[in-house]
Amino acid sequence: MYRHSVKEYMHITGPSGGLEAIVQLPGSVTGNRVAVICHPHPQHQGTMMNKVVHTLARSMNDLGMPAVRFNFRGVGASAGDYADGEGEIEDVVAVADYARLRWPEAELYLAGFSFGAVVAARAAARVQPAQLISIAPAVNILGKRLAEKPGMRWLIIQGAEDEIVPAVDVVEWVDANQLGAKLIVLPDTGHFFHGQLVRLRETLLASLSAAD
Repeated sequence: MYRHSVKEYMHITGPSGGLEAIVQLPGSVTGNRVAVICHPHPQHQGTMMNKVVHTLARSMNDLGMPAVRFNFRGVGASAGDYADGEGEIEDVVAVADYARLRWPEAELYLAGFSFGAVVAARAAARVQPAQLISIAPAVNILGKRLAEKPGMRWLIIQGAEDEIVPAVDVVEWVDANQLGAKLIVLPDTGHFFHGQLVRLRETLLASLSAAD
């Protein structure tokens, strides 16, 4: 399934300076879509090189779309400092603007893992992607800070054995807020998807292909 991809390493202009990024181009583009992917918590070793983020990028490539992953402000070679998830929303907007400028006819897919899922969901009201993808979203934070429910297609994938974000909390939050999101709970899967990255990729491909 995985096609050979080309990686472009660059800096995207952000509100606090350059944002270190990798644009991962699929071997063949099969549709007018582009993905922006957000990494886990900067203060807990989260970077764009995270394995779940990498799996998201590969999955988007498998679906024929370029994938833009980037380091939030203060991470790696990105300028600025950690901003408690507030300034990071501005980073997402800047990277989404870059993606839309480069691929003006493409639908935007916005994805994130853990902290990145929270930031992406909060940015969705401003960015207005065609598809929002949340992997193990920290709903204890998201529930308090989500000012506006995303109105686009929303896929949430959660591990049943998540030791950081309990699956029961995610299920209850989705049900209580009537989000209209598609929630998939993967059995025998922890927060970091150790040993389950292939299953995650297969789930992403099946779910997003069915949504087309």
